[in-house]
Amino acid sequence: MVLYFSATGNTRYIAEIIAKKLHDEALDLTDRIKRSDHSLIRSKKPFVVCCPIYICEMPVFFSQFLRKLKLAGNRKIYFVFTGGSSYEGTAGWRAGKIAARKHMTYMGCADVVMPRNYVASSHSFSNDEKEIHFLLENAVYESEKIANTIRYSRKLKARHVFIAEKALILPFVPLWVKYMQPSAPFHTTDKCIGCGKCAEVCPINNIEIKDKKPVWIAPCAHCMACICNCPAEAIEFGDITQNKVKYNIRKYLKK
Repeated sequence: MVLYFSATGNTRYIAEIIAKKLHDEALDLTDRIKRSDHSLIRSKKPFVVCCPIYICEMPVFFSQFLRKLKLAGNRKIYFVFTGGSSYEGTAGWRAGKIAARKHMTYMGCADVVMPRNYVASSHSFSNDEKEIHFLLENAVYESEKIANTIRYSRKLKARHVFIAEKALILPFVPLWVKYMQPSAPFHTTDKCIGCGKCAEVCPINNIEIKDKKPVWIAPCAHCMACICNCPAEAIEFGDITQNKVKYNIRKYLKK
């Protein structure tokens, strides 16, 4: 079974390609994460966990959820990461630790480079249209190659994570999450239609709807699910995102 979390559609796209190639099911974990539902998931086929990379790691809320999630049946587990670059940081090492904790056989990890979706920083930049289409086309090839490896029960070639990387990334990530992911700058413009989609897609229930308008509370995962899924494009992050394209894969799969 292919398990995934996806904020703007990139990881869902990869998960569904892999599941289709393996003649398996792709299960979106977002609702389970929102409800802290760690109940048993059973699979006859190997588990394939797909998630994005945030600041050189699996999203903290996702890895915490995954550690508690009960998995039964097949004892092999693969991990597939998506991100704006091919660098997955310590995510592969974290995946191995989670597999060991569950007494499962860690079958390695792979990464697929996808269009960038992080818009809440003045230092981040988006791919242009040509780059996006190239990356999405290449993602199909890479995902099918990963699926073929899994189909024949071969290990994915997880990169070695060096001690220096762990020493830098592991203490840095929780500090970044605590201090560098504010929710206060999120706000809506007059285009807001009060549909509540932002609260629906927030994986950590960080958005409350009051008087038909969203209110952001702490903590925030900065997953970009709210701002990039808003049907009216009415959400902004301070003045940083006012002139930025809010990426969502559905805009490009229809073309």
